[in-house]
Amino acid sequence: MKTRNIKFIFIIVLIIIIIILSFFLKEKNETVETSSNVVSTKKIEWGIKRNDNHEQPDVGKENRKILEENNGICLGNKDKKVLYLTFDEGYEAGYTSKILEVLKENDVKAAFFITAHYLNTQEELVKQMIDEGHIVGNHTVNHKSMPELSEEEIKKEVMDLHTSIYEKFGYEMRYIRPPKGEFSEKSIKYTNTLGYKTVMWSFAYEDWNENKQPNEEKAKEKIINNFHNGEIILLHGNSKTNTNILDSIIKEAKGMGYEFKSLDEFEE
Repeated sequence: MKTRNIKFIFIIVLIIIIIILSFFLKEKNETVETSSNVVSTKKIEWGIKRNDNHEQPDVGKENRKILEENNGICLGNKDKKVLYLTFDEGYEAGYTSKILEVLKENDVKAAFFITAHYLNTQEELVKQMIDEGHIVGNHTVNHKSMPELSEEEIKKEVMDLHTSIYEKFGYEMRYIRPPKGEFSEKSIKYTNTLGYKTVMWSFAYEDWNENKQPNEEKAKEKIINNFHNGEIILLHGNSKTNTNILDSIIKEAKGMGYEFKSLDEFEE
């Protein structure tokens, strides 16, 4: 009986030790020691709480703090009626030529965040973006979640595309949009060392599903009602709805007193 009790106590103690070790290892995995501080590897999934009163939205106080402390941007000057138009381009769906035409007609410069697939299949469109004065940004080679990658993997995802663009066009990319809107303090610090500024957004909506495109009038209303000072607009270039309403969206914004500027002119 006494031996059985000792075994039982031993098992309980062992379980407690395992639980404590598991907790310690989990905490260790969420931070990386550096020479000066502790850098979190916790995944941040970017999100915003939209409003329709033309006030800047809530992008999450802590997430914004981490972003901006590491040279990233998501919202411009709250006192200036300036909009920054950006497109994510993972692949071409047949609409970018029209988008570029509309931008040219309205004298608006945008930023296009592209993947390696886009570059490899649409080299002429990428050249046109550059030739017409738009920014071409880095959306990585394979659109993988940055916090899930090692530094070596991040470097390959970012710099392989960077090198390809430079070799083809002599163009040096400077802005990056993390795939899936996911980053960590560690990943953003590392992309900084590669020479990149991270660009998130203060407006986006469900526009990326080609088989479930939003109603044009409702989409237009949603975009216009959410115009706000310093807004970084995220639209997807594979959206037929976005393409069809882009001209009227731009004209409506200008009619409301907003000015479109390039990310190169970003003001905090």
